[in-house]
Amino acid sequence: MPNPDPARRNEKSRRAVLTATLDLLHDLPYPQLSIEGIATRAGVGKQTIYRWWPSKAAVLFDAFLLLSEDGEGALPVLPDTGDLRADLTLVLRATAAELNDPQLAAPMRALATEITHDPALAEAYHERLDAPLREAKRQRLRSAQAAGELDDDLDLDVAIDVIWGPVLNRWLQRSGPLSDEYIETLVTTVLEGMRRRSPCD
Repeated sequence: MPNPDPARRNEKSRRAVLTATLDLLHDLPYPQLSIEGIATRAGVGKQTIYRWWPSKAAVLFDAFLLLSEDGEGALPVLPDTGDLRADLTLVLRATAAELNDPQLAAPMRALATEITHDPALAEAYHERLDAPLREAKRQRLRSAQAAGELDDDLDLDVAIDVIWGPVLNRWLQRSGPLSDEYIETLVTTVLEGMRRRSPCD
């Protein structure tokens, strides 16, 4: 009989820990989440968790990446149909749907809170998730510039903040619904300010 593969066993335990973390966040608020509770739910020892993660916030971040399944795999790509307005509306509606999903809201809010207090976690978030996503957004906006839909002098990083920032801020502050109507108004407003101007404008 062949010996068990340690790599497969470790991956099974790792996924059990991440799944247990997400399951627990459906049952209790993040401040009550503990390494002990995660270990018990996952059926592993506490030392197993501490061997792979320095804190429960780090466990949460990897659990959040697990939700996307692509976590650290292929680079993200935004849709490019040649119609920037339609593509941004599609992407922002999908973003709003995730933020409005009760199963995703708890871990995402907990992660946002931890990032504000944990510089190491903030750096990991930027390198492993935010930076690849921002580059995908830049690529889509560059394509729109090449097609004449956006001004050539547009600062793409500022544009990304202006397009995506209001959605996240509204969600974090619970200042209003992330409805389809809001997304359409947002896209219309930001694109009007970023479109390429003719000499007569």
